[in-house]
Amino acid sequence: MSDTDTTERDMAEAGEQLSTAPREDLTTGGGPTLGVIGWIRWFWRQLTSMRVALILLFLLSLGAIPGSLIPQNSVDDLKVRTFKEQHEVLAPIYDRLQLFDVYSSVWFSAIYILLFVSLIGCIVPRSRQFAGQLRGRPPAAPMRLTRLPAYTTWRTEAAPEEVREAALAMLRKRRFRAHAVDDAVAAEKGYLREVGNLVFHIALIVMLVAFAMGQLFKSEGGKLIIEGGGFANTLTQYDDFSSGSLFSTDELAPFSFTLNRFTGTYETGGPQRGTPRTFEADVTYSQGGGVRKRSVIRVNEPLEIGGSKVYLISHGYAPVVTVKDGKGVTVFRGAVPLLPIDNNITSTGVIKVMDGYRDKSGKKVQLGFPAFFVPTYAGKGQGQMFSQFPGLAFPALNLSAYQGDLRVDGGLPQNVYQLDTSKMKPFKDASGQIFKKTLIPGETMTLPQGAGSITFEKEIKEWASFKIAQQPGNGLALAGAIAAIAGLAGSLFIQRRRVWVRAVRGDASTGGLTVVEMAGLGRSESAKLPEELAELAATLHSVAPTAPEADEADERAEQ
Repeated sequence: MSDTDTTERDMAEAGEQLSTAPREDLTTGGGPTLGVIGWIRWFWRQLTSMRVALILLFLLSLGAIPGSLIPQNSVDDLKVRTFKEQHEVLAPIYDRLQLFDVYSSVWFSAIYILLFVSLIGCIVPRSRQFAGQLRGRPPAAPMRLTRLPAYTTWRTEAAPEEVREAALAMLRKRRFRAHAVDDAVAAEKGYLREVGNLVFHIALIVMLVAFAMGQLFKSEGGKLIIEGGGFANTLTQYDDFSSGSLFSTDELAPFSFTLNRFTGTYETGGPQRGTPRTFEADVTYSQGGGVRKRSVIRVNEPLEIGGSKVYLISHGYAPVVTVKDGKGVTVFRGAVPLLPIDNNITSTGVIKVMDGYRDKSGKKVQLGFPAFFVPTYAGKGQGQMFSQFPGLAFPALNLSAYQGDLRVDGGLPQNVYQLDTSKMKPFKDASGQIFKKTLIPGETMTLPQGAGSITFEKEIKEWASFKIAQQPGNGLALAGAIAAIAGLAGSLFIQRRRVWVRAVRGDASTGGLTVVEMAGLGRSESAKLPEELAELAATLHSVAPTAPEADEADERAEQ
């Protein structure tokens, strides 16, 4: 047998079982063709290989991109409808590709399930093999330690038995798994590398399970609440609501809360003028009709109640208005929330009077007032009516007026912040233009022809928008993510390595001294392995120092 063959055999024996990767049976060409069972085995081996698992994980990441960029039906139906109206060519293509329902699509589910199966197929045999390695012992020393990448040797006067005992004690003290085999000591360290590898893959499965739980059992809804208003966690109380396919409304946590006050403060000067400084909602809540408690909800600091989290999303203003008919009878009074359209909280909306109003002939009529509100008005002649600052420094309310049928009784859903004027007529001024006026708090706009009036009261309330979410898989996903990072760090930074110490009585050429050989082998090449072997050799050398005669013999040989 050649030296090359011997070297390869020694290295193979030395590195055996350093990896928990499943072994593949290689067959030579010209063998029997694969049958059905053979193809099934081949497909299973490919699916459960690490290479395919990484490819599937990459495809899953790519598949999530359109779910983040394209509006989803499960998140916001209105945005999806708007997107379809604006993109008449792309929308049908996206619909066929299920890009509006990415996370419940057939192709995303297929990748998800295949990745799940692939990871399990990787972990089970690796875990079984690793458990077998833990029960076993490090293999005996190769025949030629000189072939290994890290090697050192010296001769000592200490007896071979003494050297082996010292080496065994030293390696065990360094937390190596070590035992004596024939004329050598075999030791192994770095099992946490394989543990980290397995933990990483198990953590991926945990995160996949958590993701599935979050999608199947989640519930999420939004609610806009004006100061002084409240919310009870029932389906009818939500402005919008979405849930997973396995979620039941009976699982909604029983709680309620009231918005006592919203506080928002802003930077008043400098380049950061208008930047929010305080953004918090003071609420009173109770769970299941129990004791009422007080709390403050801030951005990224949700209120946790009964497994649900209440997030503060946005806020705006709700001017208080009073509407009277031609006889001076109050037909509407209340705070009307208006939606911001810029960072300075310039807001728009509609004040709708649906019941109680009659025109001068006594006929029931509905009123609609398109509203444009600015918390800080620049004043007449100062450009367009847009707010100059998000705080209530100089509030103003611009109104126009319509009468007729609001079309709210037709059974069709309608945006409460928009006015359908198809069945309504505007009030006109003396010049025939749409009647409108800008009011400051306390002022009244009197409608033409004695049709009544609308007053902008001095009280201006604020509203806050909340997201109420129940996602059971969040804690599990967090635990999986932390475990994955820890496992990945262990698999990357911990090296699996073996060390052998051989001590034998030399022949006449060595003067009968004990020949000590030390060698190390790592699963991958690393500069730390020779350094570690050098430290071990130095420690052992202090117990079994080099024989003086050997030093003199070496000097003579060099001369």
